[in-house]
Amino acid sequence: MSVLLTGGTGFVGSHTAVELINAGYDVVIADNLSNSSADVVDRIGRITGVVPPLYVIDVADKTALNKLFDERSIDAVIHFAGYKAVGESVARPLMYYRNNLDTALSLLETMEEHGTRIFVFSSSATVYGDPETVPIDESSPAGSCSNPYGRTKYFVEKILSDAAAADPDLSVVLLRYFNPIGAHESGLIGELPSGIPNNLMACITQAAAGILEQLSIYGADYPTPDGTGVRDYIHVSDLAAGHVAALRYAQDHKGCEAVNLGAGRGFSVLEVVRAFEETTGVHVPRRFAPRRAGDIAMCYAGTEKALKVLGWRAEKSLEDMCRDAWRWQRNCGPGTDP
Repeated sequence: MSVLLTGGTGFVGSHTAVELINAGYDVVIADNLSNSSADVVDRIGRITGVVPPLYVIDVADKTALNKLFDERSIDAVIHFAGYKAVGESVARPLMYYRNNLDTALSLLETMEEHGTRIFVFSSSATVYGDPETVPIDESSPAGSCSNPYGRTKYFVEKILSDAAAADPDLSVVLLRYFNPIGAHESGLIGELPSGIPNNLMACITQAAAGILEQLSIYGADYPTPDGTGVRDYIHVSDLAAGHVAALRYAQDHKGCEAVNLGAGRGFSVLEVVRAFEETTGVHVPRRFAPRRAGDIAMCYAGTEKALKVLGWRAEKSLEDMCRDAWRWQRNCGPGTDP
């Protein structure tokens, strides 16, 4: 079975490529490399023994997409491509709406023209907005998003739901993930942000490595046990395995199904920092800063549906996430010369 990964050289996409290849799938990657590197495909090959073909294209470009679909027999698509920084989406909403909606629409239209009927979407827990209660399960209200990034995910979910309702042969799985961190245990692939990172663990490892002067902790006055934001952190390799489970489910499923992928518990920013220091023995210089626009106090997943529907649950610990992220930073991460 041939699976196209849009944004497949990115953080979650590259780890999913590894899991898919190890599970026996044929992987094709499309990525414009705006926030990643072509070197990733070689590293995937070092891990799996298979170097997936890479098409350096903009997924919003239907001419380029059609050429790819003409050259490759694509049976399913996992769609990662898109902008993903909450703060940037608040500052540049039009860029986010244009890119994230256009890529999804171009992809769906191309799939329809080529008879590809399996679509797994990289969605986000941000579709739930600021939840009234936690844990958040799939029956929780979606759509009251606190930032444009989350709204783009919610709008694409609605597009996919409508497309599946109109096409009885279309199988769609919406994977609402929480906060992926960590890296592959080999240390060969991990998160490689352009410029100053937006995600917590990348900021922690770069502060620990001296690339950043210090970690900025945005907000110390949230209504949480220690005043810092609480999130559901999931190891990226666990998350990648969830995509394999979703693809298998989609092969025998029709319609549109939303599933949370998370660890099922929350950790505060300070808890993650302390776990990193205890696991690695490395101090993380830090300071408190004002809250960021679009952030919320607490968010973690209800994961019962993922276990029931996909037969999947997260296995790795917070200590695993810290250890693997630090191994990646030391081996191949920003500031290194692998």
